[in-house]
Amino acid sequence: MQSSTTRTINLPEILSLFSASLEQGSEKRQKLGNIEASRHNWWSQHWKQGAAKKRAGPVKRELVVVSKFISALSRAVLVVLLMLAPALILPTVDPDTAQIVVVVALLFSLLTFIEYFGRYPSIVEFRFAAPYNRMKFFVLSIVVVWLSFIARGQVEPSALTLILTYFGQVIGNWVDFPFSPVRLLILLLPTEADPQIIGSVRTFAGVAYSASLVMVLSFVVMVRVFGWPMRNGAFNVWVNLPLFDPTRGGDIVERLRRDGSLNIMLGALLPFFFPALIKTIALLFGSLSVESPQTLIWITTLWALLPASILVRGIALFRVAELIEEKRRRVYAKAQAEGLQEA
Repeated sequence: MQSSTTRTINLPEILSLFSASLEQGSEKRQKLGNIEASRHNWWSQHWKQGAAKKRAGPVKRELVVVSKFISALSRAVLVVLLMLAPALILPTVDPDTAQIVVVVALLFSLLTFIEYFGRYPSIVEFRFAAPYNRMKFFVLSIVVVWLSFIARGQVEPSALTLILTYFGQVIGNWVDFPFSPVRLLILLLPTEADPQIIGSVRTFAGVAYSASLVMVLSFVVMVRVFGWPMRNGAFNVWVNLPLFDPTRGGDIVERLRRDGSLNIMLGALLPFFFPALIKTIALLFGSLSVESPQTLIWITTLWALLPASILVRGIALFRVAELIEEKRRRVYAKAQAEGLQEA
């Protein structure tokens, strides 16, 4: 005969079980409340951050526009001051010449402002690869101001003009050797020219040509020693070369090297061809007067720094071609290594 045992549940046990279930439910509700509160706080915080970013967005864009405007305006003012430097430094200036210089200065300053105020360049190369353009502008400013003070010293001598004239004469005599570009420029003058004019041409040409050589050597040092243009971060070829058309066909590296070779040859030979070109123009349209100090300043500056700028551009194009070729080698090596790992 089997006996079965039944368990009786009394009232205190029922109450304890009921209270335990209530406590568990309250704990669950508390946890859910904490989760909901943290979720609400997270959304509230991120909504406030997003709203703050949206409010700060227009202000940030306005600050960027103002900064770009100030930068472009300062460059335009520097261009105006450079163009007007000879007229401001020389004691006497012809009124007609002054008007022409003012118009040209305003034109170049307007082009500079438009170019640098735009988001992307349209004419100026290597705009985002400092200090390429800054170096050229700095050397140009030194040459123009130096020659202007030398010309001023011929009329109103002072301690500064005497010092600059002395160093200019030393440099001119040093670079005036047979078959040098300075000697070829001096030979353009007529045989009956005033010795003072010949000395001025020698001094001006010596200063300008020496500055151009210093500019080229400084750029070579920046490329080979300081790693231009990768020192300032990534280099964008298409932004820094707006006039270079990548769709013309052919390999980009070969085209850059070809253009670089042409620029280097032209920059090296142009100081020798420039006097012959001036001589031809003088024979066709009459002799070119160098008695005006401003004319002499700008002719010698253009004769020396334009070929140097072309030569520097050729070196820069070779450097860009080298960077593209290095990038290709790294990409090919990485692809080959990934292919071997998959195999």
